[in-house]
Formats: sequence, structure tokens, C-alpha cells
Amino acid sequence: MTEETPTPALKLGEIGLTNYVPYLMNRIMGRYNAALRTEMAGLGLTTAKMRALAVLSVIEGPTIRELAVYTVTEQSTLSRALDQLQAEDLIRREADASDSRAVRVFATDPGRAAFDRLWPHMALAQDRMFRGIPEDERRAFTGTLQKMLANIRRHEI
Repeated sequence: MTEETPTPALKLGEIGLTNYVPYLMNRIMGRYNAALRTEMAGLGLTTAKMRALAVLSVIEGPTIRELAVYTVTEQSTLSRALDQLQAEDLIRREADASDSRAVRVFATDPGRAAFDRLWPHMALAQDRMFRGIPEDERRAFTGTLQKMLANIRRHEI
């Protein structure tokens, strides 16, 4: 039995780009990343490097596979970014103690310092997105995003 693709109730032209959530999310993230580009470049970071350092500032020693999920980065792109971060002494990799095939990634002190310099710019960029939006709407929106992620999640993390 084959599964048929459901027919959407409305076409994109009928919905309009400004009412199509994936389009809005892409535009928002594009602007967020653009707002950070200058600060990232000043620290020698790309978006992939910034995402890796951000995750490593919160999660200690994820595997490369887990880090790829958390950073929403293709593993090949992430591997290149990690190679560069390691060459710059911003991260270190260690073999997993319980699985010799897995590698865990850790931020070094210089990596944490680089992220600490970038964080205020990231927080400010997020605050700009929510300018004029009351706190209760912000919390509700964040909760909705968390539910949406759970709906489409492919990984346990």
C-alpha cells in the first residue's frame, strides 16, 4: 500500500509568503545570522562554528552526531568547522570511553572565551526580534516552537 501525498487546503499563492510559517522562519533566521556576521567574522567564526561553540557552552561533550543534530548542520560541514575550531584551539575531541567508534567534542577555555565574547551580540539579536512583543506572547511563542519541534523531530534530542 502506497501513501499518497495529501492535497493542501490552499496553494502557496493563496496563503501568501507572509503567512507561510517555514518562509517566515527562514527569513527570521537569515536576518539573525546576518546580524551576527560582523561579530562572528571578527572572532574568525562562521555560522557553523558559532553554532558548535554555542551548543558546547551548554552541553558538555556531545558526540559529533549529537552535535550535528543540535547545531542543525550537515555532518560534513560540521566536520570541517570542527577541524578549523580544533586547529584554532577552540575545541578538543576525545574518543568516547564506552564506544571507541564515537568521538566527543568539548570546548576549550579559549573556545568558551570566544563564545562568551559573541554571546552578548547573540542575546541582543534575539531581543531585537522580540522588540514590542509582550513577555507572555514571547513565552507562548517559544512554547509553540518547542511543540512544533517535537512534532517534526527525527532524533531523540
